[in-house]
Amino acid sequence: MTPPYIRIVADIKRRVAEGELKPGDKVPSTRGLARDWNVALATAAKALTLLAQEGVITSEPRVGSTVAGAARDRAPTPSDLTRERIVRVAIEIADAEGLAALSMRGIAAKTGAATMSLYRHVGGKEDLVRLMADAAYGEFDYPEPLPEGWRARFELSARGLWSLYRRHPWLPHVTALTRPLILPNLMRHAEYALASLDGYGLDAMTRQNIHVLIYNYVQGVAVHLEREAQQDAATGMGDDEWMDAQGPGLEELRDSGAYPHFAAVVAGLGDDYDLDLDAFFEFGLTPLLNGLATLIEPST
Repeated sequence: MTPPYIRIVADIKRRVAEGELKPGDKVPSTRGLARDWNVALATAAKALTLLAQEGVITSEPRVGSTVAGAARDRAPTPSDLTRERIVRVAIEIADAEGLAALSMRGIAAKTGAATMSLYRHVGGKEDLVRLMADAAYGEFDYPEPLPEGWRARFELSARGLWSLYRRHPWLPHVTALTRPLILPNLMRHAEYALASLDGYGLDAMTRQNIHVLIYNYVQGVAVHLEREAQQDAATGMGDDEWMDAQGPGLEELRDSGAYPHFAAVVAGLGDDYDLDLDAFFEFGLTPLLNGLATLIEPST
């Protein structure tokens, strides 16, 4: 028996081929497919992922999945297919659909090129992801002149990294803290951070740890950007809908009497609390820098 997700994929392809769904038209959401086909949300999400990998649809955060354009009106010539173009298309896919949806086959579909032709320019997916990360980290330029003082410089650096992760939610997942990728453009951020601590009498270990601590703080919050989008796609629910669905369980915990401090905080928050990641990032950055100030400038 054909798996349900394959039947969904075949139906969407048929509707595209017959012109029922045209380039730019919205494709049913995960929840819509699950309802229409009477399947689990995970099955519907799997179908959309496969359609994206094959280049049939594209996805944009807060817009949803739409039918991709025709294979770009003409097949690219060899001069069109460059490493830079492959990297740019790969970043577009990862930005819209997540790193897990990235495939050489999907890139080929978007560029109109044969899959194997990509390997003339990149060594494979691992090599491609490194190139993507380096290109993404290179998008932020530090202004001239630089601000005065270590704190202003670290605020600039942290917010610059945050803006990159906001633009590319897959980026903080690419490198582990203990096994960083050696990328020229990532090294620019490290060089800037270490230079910001010059002249404060700190030893090499302390300077390195401060740099890594702030980098890790930004990355640690940013990993939830893509997870948030993944959960939206997997459940078919936005943040407000998801929280509404958790209401009965939260009320049961609150009213059980076993968690009095939790109940008090929930009562104090009322209906106004929203864990906005941008606001949360700013909230954490200030006390982090306040704490480091006692280490960097203990006499002030």
